[in-house]
Amino acid sequence: FTYFASHVILYMKICKKQEGIMKEFQNNAYFWQKIDTLCLSGDYIESYKAGDTHPIRSDLVYPLSYGYYKACNNENEAEIGFHCFKGEHGYDPVGIVVSADILHKDIEAKLLIGVNDEEIEKVLLFLNQSSFQKTIYIGRGNDIPYWAQSE
Repeated sequence: FTYFASHVILYMKICKKQEGIMKEFQNNAYFWQKIDTLCLSGDYIESYKAGDTHPIRSDLVYPLSYGYYKACNNENEAEIGFHCFKGEHGYDPVGIVVSADILHKDIEAKLLIGVNDEEIEKVLLFLNQSSFQKTIYIGRGNDIPYWAQSE
């Protein structure tokens, strides 16, 4: 029994540590500084307006504006960018949604900018309506975890 109990306690400590790491990941202020810089250095290009239908699946209606940020890499002048949903509340990055799609066999991250809680919920409902794709939300935070420190 003592052997089993010691392993249970060790397992609980590992889980608690992992839980703490995940919470810190969601609140890495340095990460969000980099996202802010990317947004400030690029231009938002709207691909679909709120209410537009998906080009392949006409039963899917975009709940918010959907587009991407376009920026140039000064080294080779090639365009780089990232996809995002844009709400009606400015251009501040609020969070990221990460989707796993077993039909397309890919994982994608999309930035949420200028959105409120109601708009975040609309995006999550939109992205999670297929049984082939599921999405998580990572909200912006202000903490700086120990593993994010650099010299």
